[in-house]
Formats: sequence, C-alpha cells, structure tokens
Amino acid sequence: MDNILNKAKQWLTPTFDIETQTEVKALIDSKSDDLADRFYKDMEFGTGGMRGVMGAGTNRINKYTLGRATQGLSNYLIKNIQTEQIKVVIAYDCRHNSKKFAKVVADVFSANNIKVFLFEDLRATPELSFAVKHLSCDAGIVLTASHNPPEYNGYKVYWADGGQIVPPHDSGIIGNVNSLDFSEIKFDANDNLIEIIGKDVDEAFIEASVKNGSLSEKIDRENLKIVFTSLHGTSIVSVPDALAKAGYTDVHIVEEQRVPNGNFPTVKSPNPEEPEALEMATNLANKIGADIVIGTDPDCDRLGVAIRDLDGNMKLMNGNQTMVVMTGFLLKKWKEEGKLNGKQFVGSTIVSSELVNDVAANYSVETKVGLTGFKWIAKMVRDSPELDFIGGGEESFGYMVGDFVRDKDAVTATLLACEVAAFAKQNGSSFYEELLDIYVNNKFYKEHLISITKKGMDGAAEIQQMLSDMRNNPLTEIDEEKIESLSDYQASTKKNLITGKVTNIDLPKSNVLIYQTAKGTRIAARPSGTEPKIKFYFSVNSSLDSKENAEKVEAELDVKIQRIIKEMKLN
Repeated sequence: MDNILNKAKQWLTPTFDIETQTEVKALIDSKSDDLADRFYKDMEFGTGGMRGVMGAGTNRINKYTLGRATQGLSNYLIKNIQTEQIKVVIAYDCRHNSKKFAKVVADVFSANNIKVFLFEDLRATPELSFAVKHLSCDAGIVLTASHNPPEYNGYKVYWADGGQIVPPHDSGIIGNVNSLDFSEIKFDANDNLIEIIGKDVDEAFIEASVKNGSLSEKIDRENLKIVFTSLHGTSIVSVPDALAKAGYTDVHIVEEQRVPNGNFPTVKSPNPEEPEALEMATNLANKIGADIVIGTDPDCDRLGVAIRDLDGNMKLMNGNQTMVVMTGFLLKKWKEEGKLNGKQFVGSTIVSSELVNDVAANYSVETKVGLTGFKWIAKMVRDSPELDFIGGGEESFGYMVGDFVRDKDAVTATLLACEVAAFAKQNGSSFYEELLDIYVNNKFYKEHLISITKKGMDGAAEIQQMLSDMRNNPLTEIDEEKIESLSDYQASTKKNLITGKVTNIDLPKSNVLIYQTAKGTRIAARPSGTEPKIKFYFSVNSSLDSKENAEKVEAELDVKIQRIIKEMKLN
C-alpha cells in the first residue's frame, strides 16, 4: 500500500494540472478504497487497445495516461518511420470526453512534429481504419471504449495497413511508453500540423463499403423492411447513408436511440450482444412487420442482427451464427463469379464457432484461425499478400468484409446482412432458413458465453487463480464425455489428455485455455482484454436432419450447455 500511496503522491506535483491534483488529494485524504485500484498498475494495451474507467490515476483513462501513450507512440514513430513527414489520423466516438481527449492526442502528436488529420466530429471506428490507408498515414488512433459502460473510455492504435498494432510494433510502442515519465509528455500543440477532415473521407468510405458489402446487382433491396438502431452511437453518421446508397429504401430508425449520447439513456448496456439492448428495435420491428433488425455498438464495429424464425418471431442471432451465414454467402458469390482458385482464405478466431471452418471447407477454402481480436485477422491479411481475403469474423459480433478496412466493420457488415436477407426473401427463403440449411448440411452448433466480473486488484488475482487451477488441475471429463485435448495458448502447447502426446501451437502466447472432447464439445476460458472479467465460451453440436427439427435440437443443446455450466460450478 505504501508503493501505491507514493505513486499517488507523484500526481500532486506541478507535472499535473490543479484539477488532477485536487482529485488525487481528495482520494488520499479520504483514504478511499478507490485509491488502490487507480494506482496499483499502469493502464495496459489489451486485445482492444487501452481501455478503462475515466479519472485521475495511472490505471485510469485521463489526459496524462493518454498523453503518455501518445508520446511513447510518437517516439516510436520517429525512430522507425523514415519519411520526411510522419502522418497520423484520429477519430473519436460519442463517449464523454472523447472529443476533448482526441484534441489532447492531436496536440501531443503535433508537438512532436507529426502531421495530424483529425475528424471534425464523431466517426465510426471502421472509418478510422479505412482513413489510415486512404490518407496514406503511418498510424491511426480512435478514442473509444466500444460497448463498455458510460464511465469508460479508451484508445486504440492502428498501423499503416489499417489494422490494430500487433508484434513487433505493439511491444515496441509499449516499451517506449513504459520508459516515459509523465513530465516528458509534450502537450504544446503545433496547430499548423493539425488538419480537420470530414466529408471527403466519409464519401470515399461509404462508396467502398457499398462496393464490398454488395452481393449482386439483381437483389430486390426495396422489398426488404429494415429496422436500424445506433444505440446512441456513431453509426448514425454512416450506416443510414450506406443503406440508402446501396438502394435500401424501407429503413426505419429507432428515433429514441438516434441521437449520440455517452450516457446511453435507453439501455442498460450499449452492447448489441445483449437482447435487452435491441428490445426497442425488435418492438418496432414487430409493430411494422420488419424483416430484419440491425443494432450497432457505440463505435460501430460490432453489430447485432435479429431476424424472423420459422414461426415469424424475431430471433437475435449470436455472432457465430451471423458470421457463418455471411461467410457462406460470400463464398457462394465468389464461386458463382468463378473467383475461387485455391488462393483464398477466410478468417476466424480460437474462441469462435468451428462451423465456419466446415462451411469454408465445403468450398475448398482455407480458414485461418488466430487469437481473439480482429488485429490478428488483419495480421493474417498482411502476412498473406499472395492470397485473397474473402471475409472473417469472431463470436463477439464482429465481421470484416474484404480488406479495405482492417478491423471489424459494422457498416459493411450491416450491408452484407441486409443483402443476405433481401436475396433470401426474394427467393422464398429467409436469413434464418439459410442458417438452418447450413446446420442441416453440416451440424447444428450451439454456443454460449458467460462473463464473470472480478473488479480491482483482488479480482485480477482471482481471475489468474481460476485460470491457474484449470491449467494445473485440468478437467478429465465433462457431461460424461472424456476431455480429449487441452490447448494452452500461454504455453503454446496442445496436449492429448488420453495419450499424453504434446504438440506445439504456432500462435503468439495468450492466456487462453481450450478443452475439447472427442465429440466436439468445447470449453474455452480467457481473461477479457478490456474489462475486469473472465470469459467462458461453450460450444456443443449435434446433427440436424431437417429444418423443422431445429427448435427441438437447439433446446437439447441448450440443456447440455446448462449441465456443463452447473458441473463446472459457474452458475
């Protein structure tokens, strides 16, 4: 505790402004329990960049932690980019302080003689990824906390290819950041190096989105009735325009959620993974008889999709289901156009549904599987320039179409989901029936996610202990199925628990464990890279002989998952 107090007292020095000093002094004087959580560690880069609660402290998002990150990135760019003028582009979302933080970041870059393109107002994260390449920048930053609660904000770093930073740049940047003292941050802006951008980049991005998200010129787009909600986020400035440009005319926006608002007043959480977040949208869909509901998270990189089931009821797809259907349609399009020649691939992640691998294999297309996070899918594209990237996704409601954006992209994915629904409708089918056809032709995969929150220093230790127990005392059986293998991505090993054979995993190290049975039941565990949570991913599967039996099989798989959760004492 003495170390924490000493770190806190450093924030009472003239390096920090009076407002910050006052906030920290009040915490010290009141002996607040919050002090330890604010100072026990430095804010770190995770799977989604640097993300956390706003406030004073080394473990908080504020002017100084963002300034230090930007100064470290500036130092790294200056050392490693051999161009006359280094350039970066900055975007921000609808969250509290995002605009102010974006200007702080722009000031620090410009103070380091780096040219800055700063968006005039809030923009979607995928547009930032697009803008990095479109403007020939060396790096990009977006200020966002994605779908986290209102008290959060964050900082994502992108490299010149438009993808988030990966090795070796991530460790290089972090090394530069960690070596800095807060007194070394250059906050004095050179306004001559800050250029405000907007409409021109918007138009180029929308045009590229429509081009990549369209399946066919023969689709009857006017006959699809769409309900869209931005959940108070940035997508309101891009998705409606993209739908209109693509030719969708019957689009109904949830007006109560149209205006960007960092408080997200109409939802408990602005996360389209959660059915409650789309409740207003599905209610509107039922009222007007819409075919499909689309909802996006605050920075517009994730999308939730709800469609009509066989009984005509609105059903929220999970990220795996949406990914599988959209990947299947893209593969079908590429085949029909004669573009499949063995030099293509789709992307997925280690905790996503293995069904997407089966769907791709039906077209003799490789599925590359990486760690959690779209930066790894972007890296696949970068590392395989000889191959065409068709599309890719992950279970957390993200999808990426082609490589014009190198991150999950809810703008283009919204268009693609609507293309699938419109094409199916005009051919007497539906989005849901297309999914059921995939289940019948392969297997019915059912996935489920549990997130357990463990806040603060003690919570972080609890999470590590849970993973340690699973690693050192592995399960041998689950739901009367023998565990066949344990993949430990921290140790880079896959061990057959029946034969004892160990093979190497050729991926960067990550604190992830995956159990798998011979029947394909899978349990994965990992700490969240952006929240104080441990996540458990469950996947089970069964044969499906006909679409009419889907409800029965799904119910059986749901019961199986609940048995496993109870057996693991996670409920």
